[in-house]
Amino acid sequence: MEFGFRDEKEGTFHKIIREWPILLIEIVVAIVLGFLLVTFGFEKTTVSGNSMDPILSDGDVIIASKVAYVGFKPKRNDVVVFRQEGKEHSYNSVKRIIGLPGEKIQIIDGKVYIDGNPYKEVNKVEPMISGGIAEDEITLGEGEYFVLGDNRNQSEDSRYSSVGMISRSEIIGKAWIRVKPSFGFVRWLGADKVEKKSINSDEKEEE
Repeated sequence: MEFGFRDEKEGTFHKIIREWPILLIEIVVAIVLGFLLVTFGFEKTTVSGNSMDPILSDGDVIIASKVAYVGFKPKRNDVVVFRQEGKEHSYNSVKRIIGLPGEKIQIIDGKVYIDGNPYKEVNKVEPMISGGIAEDEITLGEGEYFVLGDNRNQSEDSRYSSVGMISRSEIIGKAWIRVKPSFGFVRWLGADKVEKKSINSDEKEEE
């Protein structure tokens, strides 16, 4: 019995010796993949200002997905995080894509027109007091996007020369989830606030 127990212990020891290189490789691979995922897959950003209210507010912490646009192009109404190096706003900004490459954008009487047709807003927004440079028709070049903040009259966006059109290379990723002050998918955030705002506006009109 004693020899059998010793043989069993030696067998387990040899098994560990044989398998530890594989376990080590798996650990290294997991660490490398985790590093690559964090470095190249996602980016944490703190929202500055209330230009995206009520979807996102000043101080909200969000995660942008860089992989969302690997093999795919940004789409209209995507909320994106971008950075314009060498410009006045050389920090992460968060805005909604309105115009796509090749389209003609113009703001008339506070409303957006794309290729001569009125843009259908996905949220309840106020008419813009200023159309900025978009009061004259703008033709977007290849790889250029026209972005606006949902809080239109409190947003510095593509209507202003300090921001202008953003290029594909300046887009870091698609705003994916909010992690602070509470968790939520960006595409669903603020829906209740928008609905309440719409109801309040309708009540005021009736009065």
